[in-house]
Formats: sequence, structure tokens, C-alpha cells
Amino acid sequence: MAREDERARRGALAEARACAWLQRQGLRIVQRNYRVRGGEIDIIAHDRRCLVFVEVRQRADVRYGGAAASVDARKRARLLLAARHYLMRVGDAELRCRFDVIAIDGGELHWIRDAFGAD
Repeated sequence: MAREDERARRGALAEARACAWLQRQGLRIVQRNYRVRGGEIDIIAHDRRCLVFVEVRQRADVRYGGAAASVDARKRARLLLAARHYLMRVGDAELRCRFDVIAIDGGELHWIRDAFGAD
């Protein structure tokens, strides 16, 4: 149980760091940890007239491909499910969307804009 608590604490710190970094880049945070059955989005933000769904991944080092590589097809499907749910709630057809990844490898933050599409 203590190991899970530590992992959750590290994850929350990584998300807070990502939020602060995105805000410094001019994005406005709309929501954090949007959860639906079958999926979750770490950060939802506005970048001008674009709604950005952000997945935050953290790894101690880049072995096995690093943080960005951990956003596999299964994870992308779960993000898409949650994003579709959120968009149905918001209902703004004029809003453009994109999926970004904040990858933190060994403490170094990388922002991957438009990391994958909805198809």
C-alpha cells in the first residue's frame, strides 16, 4: 500500500509540474484528472481556440523507450474514449482538438504537441 501511495504522490507531482509548465507556455488549464468509465485525461487545457487533451507520463530513465513510448495503443484508446465523452458534454462544434503528451524522463520534461490523432 505504501508503494501505491508513493506512486500516486509522484504522479500528482508530475501532473502539477506539467500544469505549471503548460501555463507558462500560455495554455489555460480547464480541468485535471477527468475520469469516465474506461478512461481518464490528466489535463484538459485551452490553447487559443484549440482544446488540448494532455497525457502526463513520467519515467526514471529512458530504458524501454521512456515516458513517451509508454503511451501505447491501449492508452490512446482510453484517452480517446474520455475525450469523446468530454466533448459530448461540452458540445462546442467549433472547437479544434489535439492530443499532447508531457513526457518526463529522468526529470527532463518534453512537450510533444499533437502526439497522436483521433483516428
